[in-house]
Amino acid sequence: MSESQNIEWKESWRDEYLKWICGFANAQGGRIYIGTDDRGTVIGVTDCKKLLEDIPNKVRDILGIIVDVNLLIQDGKEYIEICVNPSSYPVNFKGEYHYRSGSTKQLLRGSALTEFLLSKTGYKWDAVPVDGVTVDDLDKESFDIFRREALRSGRMAEEDLSMNNEQLLDSLGLIENGKLKRAAILLFHRNPEKWVTGAYIKIGYFGEGSDLRYQDEIHGSLFMQADRVVELIYLKYMRAIISYDNVTRVETYPLPKAAVREVVYNAIIHSNYAALIPIQIRIHEDAVYVSNDCIFPVGWTIETLMERHRSVPYNPNIANGFFSAGYVETWGRGIEKICEACKNHGILMPEYTLHLEDIMVKLTPLTQFKVPKESDGTLNGTLNVTLERNILSVIIENPHVTQAQIAVILECSERKVKRVMKEMIEKGIIERVGGRKIGKWIKK
Repeated sequence: MSESQNIEWKESWRDEYLKWICGFANAQGGRIYIGTDDRGTVIGVTDCKKLLEDIPNKVRDILGIIVDVNLLIQDGKEYIEICVNPSSYPVNFKGEYHYRSGSTKQLLRGSALTEFLLSKTGYKWDAVPVDGVTVDDLDKESFDIFRREALRSGRMAEEDLSMNNEQLLDSLGLIENGKLKRAAILLFHRNPEKWVTGAYIKIGYFGEGSDLRYQDEIHGSLFMQADRVVELIYLKYMRAIISYDNVTRVETYPLPKAAVREVVYNAIIHSNYAALIPIQIRIHEDAVYVSNDCIFPVGWTIETLMERHRSVPYNPNIANGFFSAGYVETWGRGIEKICEACKNHGILMPEYTLHLEDIMVKLTPLTQFKVPKESDGTLNGTLNVTLERNILSVIIENPHVTQAQIAVILECSERKVKRVMKEMIEKGIIERVGGRKIGKWIKK
């Protein structure tokens, strides 16, 4: 039998193996065999009697736990079995917290240590009470946003929303023993970065490679960020494809707003804010990437996300606040909604990539797709075909319109309009009759 999640082989005892016992206690428990090689073959130890006394005492004095230490015999050779039960509280070795993962021992640091300690004490990160901040310190605009959205979505009745701010926070489970939880600070304080550095969103528009063209940062409470981020993306970072239904102007954006909204809200809710790294949105012409630090539920993979799954929010108090405001559901349907929106919009499904400490979602805009070959064998991009239709709509409405005027109406370059209209003339779609000043366009 080889080493595994719960078994470790050691040829002889060393006091540093107390770290392995610490790791087993902090994980799922396990057994350490002293007097075996790395394949599990018994080679025996000569000082079993002394070890039977020393090991339990050292474990008790240094780690503060009790383990079973047994003497075993195989083929006349004595060896030691140390049985470690999982501990219900954090166990440390001289201030260090070790954890058994797979067949390795890991020293917990940073956000991993924070998450481990909180899980052992029964707290979620966003549920920890914060000293030195009161309800009066919170932001009025953030409460207004919450009340507006909760009423609009029907998640809360008007009479429930008429309670004062402290009563509202208490009804949302954001107060414990008279203190505000971290979630309350993040959701409703105008400057949550005073307590949680990195609790904001960065947006950047990129050209080729690492060429950053322009960027924005969205600060404030999470409700303020949620209220502003999607609109900013569509107003500043995405250009709609303009078409006309007779004389009605129709704007089609490269990505469905419902999908982008769900992706961004998921990032806000599930972000590991203890990592102190902002949510990042990279926008390219051919792709949009949304990434946030995260800690996946144990045993989950990208495949788990893409299947139907139950809701397991990393920040349940923040998630409850967003649910009460009507921003999200609580059935783990976020991915399904994103996929449905992408399918209805005619774009590829979202691509999820899980890195060591973060998750990234890639959305592929509409402008990437090509239309099938036409009867004359040419291959036009979606934008060119759409532009042809838009030009037709304009000249049907005003046959005397000039190419410069068409470019202004369609918010497109005059050079591109001239090129596409030349192709349309060659295809026999339109023709120009009369002179430059008194001529007009005709749809053939």
